[in-house]
Amino acid sequence: EVQLVESGGGLVQPGGSLRLSCAASGFTFSSASMSWYRQAPGKEREWVAEIITPAGSRNYADSVKGRFTIARDNAKNTVTLQMNSLKPDDTAVYLCKARYRGLEYWGQGTQVTVSS
Repeated sequence: EVQLVESGGGLVQPGGSLRLSCAASGFTFSSASMSWYRQAPGKEREWVAEIITPAGSRNYADSVKGRFTIARDNAKNTVTLQMNSLKPDDTAVYLCKARYRGLEYWGQGTQVTVSS
């Protein structure tokens, strides 16, 4: 059974940092492309960042470029999202997605709230 479990969310002040993690199981992690999305209340789900297999190239939404960094550890089956210089507009539920053998799998998400 494929499982994606996000962690690391919380409340942070504007300008602060958080590091999200997504622990994966049930598939060959090193063969999957991994992405982070986010969804704010009343808004559509928004793509944030991706790290693509096998090249390992990374892409970011313009809204987070230069502030967020996606990384993966194939030995630990985890993908992380380092978020710096956080803004109130970054407040959302952050979700991890795996694309493996043509199928997509989602985690349940972790809440990030940026507020003073």
